[in-house]
Amino acid sequence: MGIEMQSDNMKQGPLSPEDLRAVQLIQVEMLAEVDRICRLHHINYAMIGGTMLGAIRHKGYIPWDDDADIGLLRAEYEKFRKVCETDLDPDRFYFQDMRSTPGYRWGYGKIRRKNTYFLREGQAHMPYESGIFIDIFPFDSVPDGKWAEKLHNLHCTIIRKILWSEVGKKTDKNPMLRGIFSLLSLIPLEMVSNHLQRFTEKFNRQNGERVRTITFPAPDKYSEGKREWFEQTAEYPFEHLNLLGHYDYNAYLTHKFGDYMILPPEGKRKSHPVAYYKLLDE
Repeated sequence: MGIEMQSDNMKQGPLSPEDLRAVQLIQVEMLAEVDRICRLHHINYAMIGGTMLGAIRHKGYIPWDDDADIGLLRAEYEKFRKVCETDLDPDRFYFQDMRSTPGYRWGYGKIRRKNTYFLREGQAHMPYESGIFIDIFPFDSVPDGKWAEKLHNLHCTIIRKILWSEVGKKTDKNPMLRGIFSLLSLIPLEMVSNHLQRFTEKFNRQNGERVRTITFPAPDKYSEGKREWFEQTAEYPFEHLNLLGHYDYNAYLTHKFGDYMILPPEGKRKSHPVAYYKLLDE
């Protein structure tokens, strides 16, 4: 619950290069566990975002990356969250999402490592365990039609801002926006969670050709993709593992990053801001 500042092993961010690598290797444990569970239950998943890019360009982590992302179509995500209750190694890991963890404010799940902490800026007050994690994103159908999609985008943005409000009221640099986020944070989380579930169920009945993550990142062309990218997967080396990713990885990575084999300028090779963290005890 929050930060246990009494821990002798708690450190303040940013991550040192050595600790960044230690975080990555802990996340590799979690990726291996996700892969094990999904193969056991015939659940199709794919590395997404920088994790998929890392698999192709680096055969593992992008050197400065401090997180890992897995994506599943909504039906596969629901299977996964259910089997986590019985098959996720309880001695090492735990699963969180809005339906399983009181106070959790993200529209996607996380697998976290026990006996660690990894706290983003502005999240120290969150009322749930915050171990080192990987993100598990459900992908939902996007409606066809220009105006239907615009309304869908607006709806997604509103949900996203409400969920983010608990952090935004602490971290936004604009005092007026901090005030707006403070008001939005008063909306009962259970109401938002129930609305989000109904919202995704409505559009997933259409089984559209395009899918996206509803609550993060912002709804734009880069946050969506083709359903077939998640239906057709292949194995790719990632660190010492072989993980599933998009079969047509070139189409996916080009859509998301452009010329993805070109490294960004050194000034843009940044990790996410970390407030406090604790690695596994020796």
